[in-house]
Amino acid sequence: MKSISVFCGSNFGFHPHFAETARLVGTTLAGQGIRTVYGAGNIGLMGELADAALAAGGNVLGVIPAFLKEKEVCHTGLTELIVTQTMHQRKQIMEENSDGFLVLPGGFGTLDEFFEILTWRQLRLHNKPIGILNTVGFYDHLLGHIRQMWEQGFLREANLSLVVAADNLPELLEKMVLPVNQVAEKWL
Repeated sequence: MKSISVFCGSNFGFHPHFAETARLVGTTLAGQGIRTVYGAGNIGLMGELADAALAAGGNVLGVIPAFLKEKEVCHTGLTELIVTQTMHQRKQIMEENSDGFLVLPGGFGTLDEFFEILTWRQLRLHNKPIGILNTVGFYDHLLGHIRQMWEQGFLREANLSLVVAADNLPELLEKMVLPVNQVAEKWL
């Protein structure tokens, strides 16, 4: 993978490990020569991610709708910045410029990005890996709910392999590069 979109919060959250993880992701991607693509914010985990990637010499593409840029939440020191008109265009450009997707802790916006890109994969609009970094168990309930959707007949078992999850970055990146049929165990 040469480019990964990272979905994460514009807040820090309460656990200090969230910000540490965002910095680790930025530093790791830069160190591996992988471009970081994200929502162009300069606040919260988004800002930590971008600053760490840039400090490590990484290439960072930010994609932000004009209305958010006008609210002064836009990072001004990125390698490249694309300004869109809508949130949907933002996600579309991020998808077009990425070889995979990594989900860190966040709120409604992070979940919106995750579920839209996951739905696109389910509909075979792309076949790029999607990974959830389950930092300090942040996504335990979401992963459990997805399992519940499968158990109650709202997801096919094959859909469970559209996403991988791990609680540490090296393991998650390893899972993301494996073909679906080679992932040793289900992400649940």
